[in-house]
Amino acid sequence: MKYRVVGREKQMPFRSIKQLTEQVKESVAQVIVGKEEVVDLLLIALITSGHVLLEDVPGTGKTLLAKSLAKSLKLQFKRVQFTPDLLPSDLSGIHYYNQKTSDFEFRPGPLFTNLLLADEINRATPRTQSSLLECMEERQVSIDGRSMVLEQPFMVIATQNPIEHQGTFALPEAQLDRFLFKIKMGYPTTVESVQLLKRFMMEQPLEALSAVASQQLIVEAQAAYRHVRITDDLLNYIVSIVEATRQREEVAIGVSPRGMQALLRAVQVKAVMQGRDFVTPDDVKAMIKPTLAHRMTLRGMQKLQRSTENILNEIMEQIAVPTESEVSIS
Repeated sequence: MKYRVVGREKQMPFRSIKQLTEQVKESVAQVIVGKEEVVDLLLIALITSGHVLLEDVPGTGKTLLAKSLAKSLKLQFKRVQFTPDLLPSDLSGIHYYNQKTSDFEFRPGPLFTNLLLADEINRATPRTQSSLLECMEERQVSIDGRSMVLEQPFMVIATQNPIEHQGTFALPEAQLDRFLFKIKMGYPTTVESVQLLKRFMMEQPLEALSAVASQQLIVEAQAAYRHVRITDDLLNYIVSIVEATRQREEVAIGVSPRGMQALLRAVQVKAVMQGRDFVTPDDVKAMIKPTLAHRMTLRGMQKLQRSTENILNEIMEQIAVPTESEVSIS
C-alpha cells in the first residue's frame, strides 16, 4: 500500500480508512443484525484511540458485538467479568516468585491486550474501577513503581445494566469522562428479530468470522485521521456548544476540555468514514450527543425531570450552525 507524504511522514490515504471501516462493518454485519450506527461509533472510537461504554439491559448483544469487532480486526481480545471481589491486580497482573529461576517474574493481567471487554463494570468497587483510569488515558500500567506501555491499539469496551442498581457502584465523573462514547444498544425491530432467529437457528456465525484488517492498519489509521481538515468556524462552533453546557442552570458539571477534544477527534473520523478529508457541520451535529451527553451532570431533581440529551438538543437549537460557505475548504 502506497502512502502520500505529509511533511516528513507517510500518511495512510483517507480512502483507505473509509475502505477499512466498510470492510469491518460488513464483517460485523455477518453476526450482528442491524445496529449500523452503533458499529459506526465503535469504529470511530477505535480509530480515535477512544473507549466506549455500552449501557443496556442484558441480552441485547453487547458482548457479541465486542467479540465480532475484535475477530474482524484480528485483535487480541480479553473479557473480564467485573464483580465486587475483583482486585486491581486481577486486571494489571502481579509479580510472582518463580522457584525454578529463584527470581520474581511478572505475570501480565487482562489489561495487556488490544480490546478489553469490561463486563458489568459498575459491579466492581471504586478501587478496582480506578485501576482503569491510567490505562484508558495514558495507555500504560504502573505496577510496583514501574510503568509498562500497552500495545496499540488499546480499547476498553465496558458494559453496564441501567436498570439493576443493587450491588453496583456508579461510575464517577472522572471515569465517565474517559469514555469517548456512551451508547445504548436498544432492542431490535420486528424484522431484525426475525433475521436474528434465522441467523442463529442452525449455526454460530461468530465462529465463521475471519479478520478483514490487520492490527497495523488500525495503528496507521489512528495516525492518519488527524490530518482531516476543519475550519475555524467549525472549531468555534464546537467551543460554543461545549461552553454552553457549562452555563446552563440545570447543569452542575459541564463538558470538560477533554470532552471538547474528544468531540473534535470524533468528527474528524466521522468525516473520513463519509469519504471526505474535511469536516462539515453535519459531522459535528451527529457526534455531539454520543460524545458529550455522558460528560454532563445535572443538579438535584433535574436528574429525574430532564436528560442531558434534551439539554444538548436545546443548546444545538440556540447556537447558529456555520453555513456551507463559511466551512468550505479549498
